[in-house]
Amino acid sequence: MEQTNPITVKVVSVNISEKKGTTKHAVDSIELNSLGVKGDAHAGAWHRQVSMLGVESIDKFTKASGLPVKYGDFAENITTHGLELYRTKPGDRFVGAGVELEVTQIGKSCHGDGCAIYRQVGNCVMPKEGIFVRVLKGGSLKAGDELCFYPKVYRVKVITLSDRASRGEYEDLSGPEVAKLVSDFFNSISWQLEVETEIIPDDRDLLENRLIEARNSKYDMVLTTGGTGIGPRDITPDVVKPLLDKEIPGIMEHIRLKYGAEKPNALLSRGVAGLMGTTFVYTLPGSVKAVREYMGEISKMQKHLFLMLMGIDSH
Repeated sequence: MEQTNPITVKVVSVNISEKKGTTKHAVDSIELNSLGVKGDAHAGAWHRQVSMLGVESIDKFTKASGLPVKYGDFAENITTHGLELYRTKPGDRFVGAGVELEVTQIGKSCHGDGCAIYRQVGNCVMPKEGIFVRVLKGGSLKAGDELCFYPKVYRVKVITLSDRASRGEYEDLSGPEVAKLVSDFFNSISWQLEVETEIIPDDRDLLENRLIEARNSKYDMVLTTGGTGIGPRDITPDVVKPLLDKEIPGIMEHIRLKYGAEKPNALLSRGVAGLMGTTFVYTLPGSVKAVREYMGEISKMQKHLFLMLMGIDSH
């Protein structure tokens, strides 16, 4: 989902280098294609196709170092003004002038003596404040063009399965706890989130419809709570598993083993995890305590999973 009033970022320079390990030089325009900047040494079929750096970062560097620099000296392809680029996140986009770029990485490893700027002053701003993007839609870009910045907003749906709670016979506690812990996770990594909650009865067709709707609407994640046991109305894993395109069994296996070592009843949960299209799905038990245990483990790896799904190597 996109914000209605995006931030406008102005392109102040476009730069290119024909060889790696050298500074880039300003050119009148660059041509962006599926590999990055046409003719640039760093173009290729990878996630760091195009580098960007804000004037805001360059100004801080020149003030601290006293060294005058030209656009492209930090090996950035696109120099911008209007946003501190290092505050962006993977998945954010820049759209305008007929092109569309997706943020894939913030900063990079410093090349040390392999960097011309580093050799002069022993420091470089690109490793900390430069960003990398890949080309989603190619075209021509030049100084003076404007790009609209759209931060990615992750959409998460929490579904509580309970006949009694759906009838209002008792208060749902596990669903709100899942929503809280999901919000805590996204806040911890400063990613934007919209979370929805719903209570439905333990009904196969209703759950399947909700999951298919979420997949088709490209929700980023669906978490269910309840219905993972072996009771006659416990149907959650049985509905979810056939809808998964890729199961991720290790997550739930790890959680069952970790908590089952102390409480054997934890081994009885039949929860599953996986990908349904591009939507992550996790089926959690119905108790608040179990929700906390499961979310504690899922949160440790979810950022890495999102990046993997984007084709970004975050090792």
